[in-house]
Amino acid sequence: MTEIKDISESEARQQFILYWGDMGGQWGVNRSVAQIHALLFLSVSPMNAEQISDQLGIARSNVSNSLKELVGWKLIKRVPVSGDRREHFVAEVDVWEMAMRIAAGRKEREIDPAMAALAECLETAKTEQGLNPVVMQRMKEMQDFLAIADHWYGQMLGVPKSKLQMLMKMGNKVFSMLKITGKKSE
Repeated sequence: MTEIKDISESEARQQFILYWGDMGGQWGVNRSVAQIHALLFLSVSPMNAEQISDQLGIARSNVSNSLKELVGWKLIKRVPVSGDRREHFVAEVDVWEMAMRIAAGRKEREIDPAMAALAECLETAKTEQGLNPVVMQRMKEMQDFLAIADHWYGQMLGVPKSKLQMLMKMGNKVFSMLKITGKKSE
């Protein structure tokens, strides 16, 4: 684990940054990228790459590459600071907006290519002689599932954050309204 060098900050802040870095690794995000995101998310003022490097004990080159990745995800942005020519960065602090940006990025980088590859596989499968029909059926089921998930995602983008938050908080009420009992049914 990276040791955070700025001891003037709270232990809870340090723990958050370290845990966010660990969670990032579990989600397929580089630990340094996740820690920098956490640091900027908790920072009350813009930070430059040197400050980030010093506080996290991460090599300056690693910080620069990580900042580029976070800017690409639109989770942080560059902001000017009066009297300082260096680039400074701030994070998106609206957690709902941040979650939507992460979801959009993951869809773009993972779901869209998977859907395109699956469509290509199905086109190839249509012309193959001797393909077991079960194989074709399973690929089609996967394509249908991804299409439904993609459509649902598109619908959720149109829901205002306040309504989406309310919907998510309803939890069990939604299940009871839909008469979902937890038992498997078709």
